[in-house]
Amino acid sequence: MLQKYTVFLASTNKKSAYKNRRYFFSLLFFLGTSVVNATPPEKLLTLSDAIQLALAENPSLKVFPIRDAAIQGQLQTANLKPAYEIAVETENFAGTGGFTGVSGAELTVSLSSTIEMGDKRAARAGLYSQSRSRLEAQQQVESLELLGEVTRRYVDVLAAQERIILASEATELAKMTLNGVKKRANAGSTPEAEVKRAQAALAQSQLTLLSGQQQLRYLKVALTALWGETSPDFTAVTGDLFNFGQDVDFSTLYAKIKQNPAIQVFAAEERLKDAEIRLAKTESTSNINWSVGVRRFQETSDTAITAGFSMPLFSSKRNSGAVSAALASRNEVSIQREVALLNMHTQLFRAFSNRQQAIVSAQKLQSEIVPALEDALDETQEAYERGRYSYLDYVSARQELLRARLTLIESAAAALAYGADIEQLTAEPLPASQYPPLTTITYPNFKD
Repeated sequence: MLQKYTVFLASTNKKSAYKNRRYFFSLLFFLGTSVVNATPPEKLLTLSDAIQLALAENPSLKVFPIRDAAIQGQLQTANLKPAYEIAVETENFAGTGGFTGVSGAELTVSLSSTIEMGDKRAARAGLYSQSRSRLEAQQQVESLELLGEVTRRYVDVLAAQERIILASEATELAKMTLNGVKKRANAGSTPEAEVKRAQAALAQSQLTLLSGQQQLRYLKVALTALWGETSPDFTAVTGDLFNFGQDVDFSTLYAKIKQNPAIQVFAAEERLKDAEIRLAKTESTSNINWSVGVRRFQETSDTAITAGFSMPLFSSKRNSGAVSAALASRNEVSIQREVALLNMHTQLFRAFSNRQQAIVSAQKLQSEIVPALEDALDETQEAYERGRYSYLDYVSARQELLRARLTLIESAAAALAYGADIEQLTAEPLPASQYPPLTTITYPNFKD
């Protein structure tokens, strides 16, 4: 970023003292960032490192292995066969007459269980297997959202560093202006009021610099919070704020949206609903309850085998409502998917249009507006020193240049932020992007 911008400055025809000082202060900021942030020794953070730290340590992603453990427990339970039951039954005892005591008692010991029909156990297991697939897709969605948020906050820090460079240059320029005004006032060619105004302008520039430094500290803390830390251990981030990558037409970007994990979640949800339908249909097939046992007749000391079975009637008719509800739930997911695609189309078009506008603004400022204002400031400064222009003319020219350079920073930051939105929506990096390709990012995986 610094190299590209300073080369651009050196390419202008007029190598005035102001431009040389701007180069000096830009270089000084990156060499002395540890002084600005008071965190020596200097440690630079790259976007790739920030993303990997966030994906590995962000608290919101650590819940997925816990949820997966819960589903695995449910899957283990779903794979169990019906339990066996043992029953002991005594009849004809403690009565009256011939049934006094236990002499006429009958004792039965039986074993019973259920034979599941319709492959219910496989249907239950399939339901929880699809639940794991949906959980994995949800994890990818949150990971992608986290990647986008890391990139946006990283760009915020990058832009804040540029604003500090600009504020430092503005402060130095205000000091130079104050010295020049004092010399003119001592020579009697400038009223004392202009000295006061120059002093106030210097104080305002210093206040802007302090505000920018404070904002940078906050933005660094906000970035660090994405990997669970409360105190930044880096002094500056690296990157080119003015590298926007190559343009891609909207239709190509939109074609990639269907591969977004947010859409894949609906596909996983549809498979889960299909599993719920299969499970509901298996309930239409009645289970068979069986029992077998031994009965002892106390009065004759004889024994006999007992056996029996039972099954509910009209199970298919009674279960038709559950099947219909499962089918309706499945159809609702398809509609939700279409709604999500429509919403993502709108979001993508908004990010695409805003990015295009921001790039045009930044390139226009960088190639035409800022150089023209630099030349205008040089000429105004020379004219002011010769007494041809007023102090107001000089200050106005200086402020116009500073505002244009600030607008350039904001436009460049906006272009990169909208680019991060596009990459999050398409789940792919833009061509020639400074962002790391998604294929090189290691996502946490609870299914290892």
